[in-house]
Amino acid sequence: MNRLIVIVISALIIFMLASSTMFIVDQRKVAVVYSFGEIKEVVDQPGLKFKLPPPMQNVVMLDKRIQTLDSPESRPIFTAEKKSLVIDWLVKWRIRDAKQFIRNNGTNVNNIDNRLSPIVQAAFNEEVTKRTVLGMLATERDKVMNDVRKRLEDEAQQFGIEIVDVRIKRVDFAANVTEAVYNRMKSERLRVANLDRATGSADGEKIRADADRQRDVIVAEAYRDAQKIKGEGDAKASALYADSFGRDPSFAQFYRSLEAYRSSFRSKSDVMVIDSSSDFFKAMRGSGAPAGAAAPRK
Repeated sequence: MNRLIVIVISALIIFMLASSTMFIVDQRKVAVVYSFGEIKEVVDQPGLKFKLPPPMQNVVMLDKRIQTLDSPESRPIFTAEKKSLVIDWLVKWRIRDAKQFIRNNGTNVNNIDNRLSPIVQAAFNEEVTKRTVLGMLATERDKVMNDVRKRLEDEAQQFGIEIVDVRIKRVDFAANVTEAVYNRMKSERLRVANLDRATGSADGEKIRADADRQRDVIVAEAYRDAQKIKGEGDAKASALYADSFGRDPSFAQFYRSLEAYRSSFRSKSDVMVIDSSSDFFKAMRGSGAPAGAAAPRK
């Protein structure tokens, strides 16, 4: 029984020693092998690797993927016009020389943020002070990013890293000038709006005046055509009346008498006092009516 326990314990010790001599390198990592505190080897190929058991040799894994460094805080930067701008940026980097990286930053990847951020900020300060606000907002934005990247490539060598990309995320005015800029933009928009309203009002008055003029012309032309047609109709009617009256003068006299009666007695309240023997009532009396007959009342 004691022999079996000794065999089991011995096997466990052998397994532990054997396992301590092996390590697996992930394709996303780079392995740094230490020998008594000194960097012995850097392994960047993935797979199963071997080393001496601790404490003779130890292994530290570093992430070799692309890392992102964001601007820690937004600091105002003055342009060539002495305008204050706030710029948010980011830097993409990755480890190129693991030995150099560890010598300058240790094994913690986050340590480089505190050392690289001031360098990036200083590079942006130097580039922005050469440009105007318009250049930073539109025309020279890409050139600023490229120039900052070139500056950082030389600085990055001492850290054992490679600068992959530099980007500007946001460019804005500082808080103390933002309100003034907005007020100026608002005033400009109000001026343009008032100008557009005045122009629209003038155009509206012009259109209404033109429409009124066209209406008066159309009404005048319509009245002229109506009067012309009416005159032509009256002329034709007069010709017809003249022809009819010429054929029978007695009928013409009778028709005129009826027209006179229609014009004289338009309402029941109309009263006419006249001698019944006058020629006015000749058509009413007829051929057998007495000359002294009373005048009709209506």
